[in-house]
Amino acid sequence: MKSLFEASAYSEILNRIENLTETATPSWGKMSVGQMCTHCQMPLEIALGKRTLDGKKPGFMKRLMFKLYKPFMYNDKPWSKNLPTAPDFVIKEDKDLEAEKAKLVEIISEFHAQKEVKEWPAHPMFGTFTSEQWGKMQYKHLDHHLTQFDV
Repeated sequence: MKSLFEASAYSEILNRIENLTETATPSWGKMSVGQMCTHCQMPLEIALGKRTLDGKKPGFMKRLMFKLYKPFMYNDKPWSKNLPTAPDFVIKEDKDLEAEKAKLVEIISEFHAQKEVKEWPAHPMFGTFTSEQWGKMQYKHLDHHLTQFDV
């Protein structure tokens, strides 16, 4: 799996974002292209410690489920289409594409600049990730949604 910490993957993602247009329609799912750009900022904000989730901490069974699912967040297998989105990451209001693209590029660049960081904030559901896992997971999430919009 590519990592958002790799220069080539970082450049690839930025180029794909640049190719998004207002007329882009999703191959699956309900988000508009502007909503998708807003949605994609949120996991990066979690990684950078800029966002928390509003929900209560998961109980024992959910923690066990998240522990089993955790490797799928960053492995080489693409995510399935129409996976459920965490309620905190659902974007319901319309978004301005150009403004959200600019914010997304900014937070991706901020994340990429942290490639030497060794200690990351714990994910509120999945717990700790290594730098390598964070980089792969962020690339995988962005790739999933950019593929959703055929870029």
